[in-house]
Amino acid sequence: MVATEPLLTNGARQSVSIEAAKNLATTTKSRVQQLGVTPRYLLNLMQWVGVEAGAFRVNRRKVLIPEAVRLRISSRQGSMALDPMELGRVPFLRDLDDSLLEAMATRLTLESFDAGQAVPADRFSIVASGHLEARAPGLHGENLRIASLTAGDYFAEQALVGQAVTAAALTAATPASVLRLSSADVDFLQKQGFDFGDRIGFRLAERSASRANEWGESPIDLESGHRGEPELPRTLVDYEEDPLEYSLEAIQTILRVHTRVTDVYNSPIDQLREQMGLTISAMRERQEWELLNHPNIGLLAQAAPSMRLRTRIGPPTPDDMDDLISRVWKKPSFFLAHPRAVAAFGRECTRRGVPPATTNLFGSPMLTWRGIPIVPSDKIAINGRSRSDSSHGLTSIILMRCGETDGGVIGLHHAGLPDEIDSVPSMSVKFMGINEKAVAAYLMSLYFSCAVLTEDALGVLEGVEVGRYHDYE
Repeated sequence: MVATEPLLTNGARQSVSIEAAKNLATTTKSRVQQLGVTPRYLLNLMQWVGVEAGAFRVNRRKVLIPEAVRLRISSRQGSMALDPMELGRVPFLRDLDDSLLEAMATRLTLESFDAGQAVPADRFSIVASGHLEARAPGLHGENLRIASLTAGDYFAEQALVGQAVTAAALTAATPASVLRLSSADVDFLQKQGFDFGDRIGFRLAERSASRANEWGESPIDLESGHRGEPELPRTLVDYEEDPLEYSLEAIQTILRVHTRVTDVYNSPIDQLREQMGLTISAMRERQEWELLNHPNIGLLAQAAPSMRLRTRIGPPTPDDMDDLISRVWKKPSFFLAHPRAVAAFGRECTRRGVPPATTNLFGSPMLTWRGIPIVPSDKIAINGRSRSDSSHGLTSIILMRCGETDGGVIGLHHAGLPDEIDSVPSMSVKFMGINEKAVAAYLMSLYFSCAVLTEDALGVLEGVEVGRYHDYE
């Protein structure tokens, strides 16, 4: 029924008008709404550990064989370049003279390969861009894909000391560029007086002869058996002498509220509480973004090279997710993916006839794979942007193990700060005074960080395409 004005008799109104009545009515109003608020699942799922003095040190077993690193390739005026100091991060090139590293970097030549083209593995090479695949014949004649290389990965280091390279066949899965050092360049460097072959050869031999366990850690010698009286081994557990240390990051702002607002216009909604609540929400959103994307403490940056893999064909397939689980197989807690990546995985499962099961988490249904929840987060970037209006692009999917007891990923904060907010540990609000315009200022600070206790607690699936759709009959 449509409301109408009261009927008039002889031109006189029989009841008060709706417009006039509204002036005396109490309006039911909502709290201030904002589009930028998300469930912030990551903040809720992480285990938070308190730190003292603003720092947290991760002590680990000593590593005898440093893990291969992924070098940072820079693009300058359309060409690929490698900083000489980046070469010093390669395990068997560490501690070499800066002059040698610079000479090596300047003699690297860039070669381009089309998709599907074979990439020779006869020289020390660094992938500058694109994606390479290593394939080898299987036991039954299959052409198996055994490895994937992307920008910053290197291969064929044996060529530096004149050894024959026995590597799987490399193929460019996408158009790729590779920085290569020829044998002639190695000879040239040696003629300049560098003990190139001796030093690198010694490091390669040292790596091969190391007694490290399968994870590269110093071994703990043990004797197993119950026969006879064998001489028991003597051992020790060695630690890293220079452990990784995390410092707390800070998000801060100064909230200003006019005292007239808090004095007069403060009912039924407490305006100071409302202003602070909205600001806290924005700071918590930024906190979750930093936990994923910060160049030092962000999860995407902290994943070790051995814990990174690329999709086989672009979109996230069940095979890719299984590969990720095989890296983080010790009590994986949850996947974390952009909502478009979650949808892309759902499409690939539908295409293969294996729809994933769902579970209820925080009152919302979520997809799972192998029983592991796939938690959505729009703060994982698509094409470098955390919020993308395009359905096309590349992103990443994270799988992690959480908790200090299991050597997983933990959040770090400093609970018990002066002027701390009860509902948000490690966030303080300090009154800074009132200026001559009667505006009150409040300093709001949030302290946090994130630590990966063991490298196998965090895996990343890279190169995830979110824009591929299928036609179904």
